[in-house]
Amino acid sequence: MSNNEKRLAGEAAIRYVEDGAIVGVGTGSTVAYFIDALADLRDRIQGAVSSSEQSTAQLKKHGIPVLDLNATGPLSLYVDGADECDPYKRLIKGGGAALTREKIIAEASEKFVCVIDSSKKVDLLGKFPLPIEVIPMARSLVGREIAKRGGQPVWRDGVVTDNGNWVIDVHGWQIADPAALENDLNQIPGIVAVGLFARRPANIVLIGDRLMD
Repeated sequence: MSNNEKRLAGEAAIRYVEDGAIVGVGTGSTVAYFIDALADLRDRIQGAVSSSEQSTAQLKKHGIPVLDLNATGPLSLYVDGADECDPYKRLIKGGGAALTREKIIAEASEKFVCVIDSSKKVDLLGKFPLPIEVIPMARSLVGREIAKRGGQPVWRDGVVTDNGNWVIDVHGWQIADPAALENDLNQIPGIVAVGLFARRPANIVLIGDRLMD
């Protein structure tokens, strides 16, 4: 059921793609279905801005031009998945270690369409460990700061982001105020990006081919 919902969600997001658009494209298994569907529209769009090397490779395989965000300016649409989504469309992202570029493209986009399966819908964020991208030399510093806040930091050993950084996954948090936590963590030196998308949540969430209530 999960894979079918992912496919339906990825394909349903195509309805938000307008002719002549430059589309922001996220990362992950659900987004892969969106990219496959986007291939049918490649002659009707200008191209895509990609959040990861993985998505870039898939877009190029389909002959979709991959553009630089610095050159495109603001985007009308960003399509991406999530590891968790609460009733207010606030998200945890970063399971695929692409959170920083995903957050940049989301911020640059007028509309953020999040595509998920029903297992990602939660009442309270935090069961999925919160990914945080850190400068390598700051790993221990950031870990101590997280522990002070009641979290259990676990270094995702062996993982290097597309930006050359490391990822810490924080266990043990039930996140009642995601925006406040996001803001607090952003003040810690060495943190590049936090996998909370609360200050800039999704505008639309598709669970399969259905809009989330």
